[in-house]
Amino acid sequence: MIEAILLVGGQGTRLRPLTATTPKPMLPVAGQPITVHQIRRARAAGVGRVVLGTSYRADVFTRALGDGADLGIDVAYAHETTPLGTGGAIRNAAEELNCGPNDPVVVFNGDIINGLDIAALVDGHVSSGAAVTLHLTTVEDPRRYGLVPTDETGRVLTFLEKPETEAEIVTNQINAGCYVFRRSVIDRIALGRPVSVERETFPGLLRDGDLVRGVVDDSYWLDLGTPWDYVQGSVDLVTGRAPGAQIPSSAQIRGGQSLVLDGANVSPEATLSGGTTIDRGCVVAADAIVDGCVVMTNVHIGQGARLFRSAVGAGAKIEAGAVITEAVVGDGARIGRDAVIGAGARIGVGAVVPDGITVTANSD
Repeated sequence: MIEAILLVGGQGTRLRPLTATTPKPMLPVAGQPITVHQIRRARAAGVGRVVLGTSYRADVFTRALGDGADLGIDVAYAHETTPLGTGGAIRNAAEELNCGPNDPVVVFNGDIINGLDIAALVDGHVSSGAAVTLHLTTVEDPRRYGLVPTDETGRVLTFLEKPETEAEIVTNQINAGCYVFRRSVIDRIALGRPVSVERETFPGLLRDGDLVRGVVDDSYWLDLGTPWDYVQGSVDLVTGRAPGAQIPSSAQIRGGQSLVLDGANVSPEATLSGGTTIDRGCVVAADAIVDGCVVMTNVHIGQGARLFRSAVGAGAKIEAGAVITEAVVGDGARIGRDAVIGAGARIGVGAVVPDGITVTANSD
């Protein structure tokens, strides 16, 4: 049985206010938490046990996932009382592993959607005898990422910080947030202190002469770090652009492009499009337009309201005639009648936007 570690301890500050009450990996995409999608993909690749490395709002994970019986996989938990960085979190979670020193351990970042063939990555790692195998992807603009150049055999040559000049861009290959470790290599990471795999663990392995492999895979890949990437990831799963979507069995696909979960009440005169998800308990009134959005549980969308490429938190109320474009509305917020929420705006948890008011990204 292959074991895995899923790192879900981050606070998701770039996704505020959505993460004020819900950890980022438990936000819904295509009707189910990101973590559930990841666990099911791991199970399909042969993983039988996964350890969740938790920190922020750990109780949300344990309440929702329990021991994993409902997902057909054994779920265990390793909690960080203080932030330990990526490497420290992996080492902390490894205390809950049962595998032997030479066994492979798959490690996933908790905020990535990808189309990677996980089983093939594990098989290649084992047959190569590598200390660590990294999933790499290529991006058009690598300046926001650390670079990972490899030789013609896939051996990683070095790990480079985010480039600041064109001359420093020696490759467009970046770390895609999925690794396979030999268990004994994890055990070499210092326990109980912050460690960065990118800045400390991986460079240290190279200095020691260990084989660190990079496997470039250019299938679908998206980091859900910002609200707009988060919405895009959900849209891509609903529309099939992102592979491996696990659509709830009770959900309905409306118009071939949008997902309506059981218990939502959508008027036949409402228009849903662009990979929108309408979650349980929602009400969408007549003449409303919802295009390319994530609408969480128990949201009320009034008559003639128009929502485009936005995320709306649980229990929010969007009054009649309101317009929301590429914005984020926190849990329990109220957007008044005919109010306009502009691109980039973030409406906080429980906030009230009065009728007819316009809010822009720079508004307080």
